[in-house]
Amino acid sequence: MVEGLPPNGAAARAINGHAWQAETYAAADTRDLLSLLFTAFVNANRDPKKRPMPWPEPGWRPGDPLPDESAATAERDRAAARAAYEHITSQVLPEEG
Repeated sequence: MVEGLPPNGAAARAINGHAWQAETYAAADTRDLLSLLFTAFVNANRDPKKRPMPWPEPGWRPGDPLPDESAATAERDRAAARAAYEHITSQVLPEEG
């Protein structure tokens, strides 16, 4: 019964967690490649006295963390590392804890 459902239908989005299809991934890969080629062209033809253009970051894909989530995850990781350090320090150096 589910074999006839469309690949971009509600069931497929629920299973995949996103609505991206092969064409969408190909378009995102093409965009990334074009930005790399543009950067390489600009860097190859720049004035030697000027700094090169930085290489572009790849675009977002489903499953990648959003920028807000990355910052929040980094902050949680820092807090967990600090708590672990303080826990170890309190066991090794009781006068400090």
